Amino acid sequence: MPQEIERKFLVLSDAWRSLAVGVSYCQGYLTTDKGNVVRIRTVEDKGFITIKGKPTGITRPEYEYEIPVEDAQELLDTLCRQPLIRKKRYKIPQGSVVWEVDEFSGENDGLIMAEVELESEEQTIDIPDWIGEEVTGDSRYYNSSLTKSPYKTWS
Repeated sequence: MPQEIERKFLVLSDAWRSLAVGVSYCQGYLTTDKGNVVRIRTVEDKGFITIKGKPTGITRPEYEYEIPVEDAQELLDTLCRQPLIRKKRYKIPQGSVVWEVDEFSGENDGLIMAEVELESEEQTIDIPDWIGEEVTGDSRYYNSSLTKSPYKTWS
């Protein structure tokens, strides 16, 4: 079964900016029922549908399939919960992992997070000095939660 094992962190500084070029992402959610998620995403000129199961620890089943970008855009515009998640993603290789820094815009402007996908929950990683507090278990920082309670509304 395909699975995702990831940790999420807040970003402390701009030291990462010179390490990668950003790619535009737009994503929305068809459902986020009982920890199960169905996400629609565009990445530049490609479309994807992703189905994620309920997490156990920091591991969850994940199935992702490419779909026509026109279909993805129509689903985002007509069926996904609003507001949509808009962000630039920067991929920064470091040792055996790739850090993905997400710089949000729109309703989540001002939020910058980094995540790293792991081979196992026990995998140790070197934390770059531009990485701050870990927010892996804080559901407020789930992208699906940011459609219900955008970062701009937090006090």
